[in-house]
Amino acid sequence: MNDLTPLNTSTNADVRSDVQDRYAQGAHAVEAALCCPVDYDPQYLKIIPQDVLDRDYGCGDPSRYVREGDIVLDLGSGGGKICFIASQIVGAEGKVIGVDMTDDMLALARENAPVIAERVGYANIDFKRGHIEDLKTDLDLLNLWLAENPVKDAGGMEAMEAEILRLQTELPMIADNSIDVIVSNCVLNLVSDSKKKQLFAEMFRVLKIGGRVAVSDIVSDEDSPDALKQDARLWSGCISGALTEEGFGEALEEAGFHGITIDKFDLEPWQIVEGIEYRAATYLAYKGKQGECLEKNQAVIYNGPWRSIQDDDGHVFRRGERSAVCEKTFKLLQCEPYAGQFTYIAPAVEVTERIEFTTPDCAVRRRDPQETKQGAPKVTTDPSQRESCC
Repeated sequence: MNDLTPLNTSTNADVRSDVQDRYAQGAHAVEAALCCPVDYDPQYLKIIPQDVLDRDYGCGDPSRYVREGDIVLDLGSGGGKICFIASQIVGAEGKVIGVDMTDDMLALARENAPVIAERVGYANIDFKRGHIEDLKTDLDLLNLWLAENPVKDAGGMEAMEAEILRLQTELPMIADNSIDVIVSNCVLNLVSDSKKKQLFAEMFRVLKIGGRVAVSDIVSDEDSPDALKQDARLWSGCISGALTEEGFGEALEEAGFHGITIDKFDLEPWQIVEGIEYRAATYLAYKGKQGECLEKNQAVIYNGPWRSIQDDDGHVFRRGERSAVCEKTFKLLQCEPYAGQFTYIAPAVEVTERIEFTTPDCAVRRRDPQETKQGAPKVTTDPSQRESCC
């Protein structure tokens, strides 16, 4: 284990410069302290240049959650390894966008992007300079403007602020509802605590309805005390800025995500500092539970194995009971990560009227079978007309 005794002092507000300096150095010389051992699918590594592989500072493999045809956003793309893997998975019909703030890392990624394009036979990667907690501001475009409009006084600063607002509004780096899947590898913890809420809100903004998040990051089993948070070396080393195991899921939920799942959790800590364990974990989350609730006489039956379960909105589904759900929830529960946990019962006669779905105090109520069969004739089957089930 590395010597992680807190030495350098910093403030939680200025971590950005410390992180940039640390990863700029890591772009030129391999720094083993910034990464955890990760097993990647070797078939995707064959075409990636060695200098990119050597400068991979991650703690998981979120690329394995990428699918063919996806539009992928990699937050903190660094030297581009995850982007180069994702490029092969999504294929020519997909697209990969990497966002990073460190010039040296971007230079490494952009230098190798044409190499990957030539080897796979298509170019589908775009590396952008920006801050992952502000996915509206394209720093490359801002730098072009600043080259012609240098800030020399307060008036110049006001003009720059106006230009930033214009870029965010007219030319956002990442548009609303434009991304199928967000991936990130050991980067979210590097954002200052004061901007983490904004970071998760930005992730939610840019995802499409039905989009998903697959983030590998470092989490802690206890809150990091201020003394550790003020240490620049520990923060830029993916340690003291880590959210807790609970806090990471809570941040996703607060931003509006649902179906939050810890898909990977390393029992062995990556580092231990003053008794606090820091380990790698991968969180999945989805966007799409927002929207109007319409009554369509649909029902779901929770299959078990638990006697009952409670969703993020406090709705309780009891095993074996027909639960009345709105059209939106009926569709949602057929998608990941819920698919297979329920039996889905559609109405015998489609409801075409626009009826608002309401239940007292938003509780899940039992759906009487007569509601689901409403409008259908009461028939009696003739066993002689059916094939034997024996």
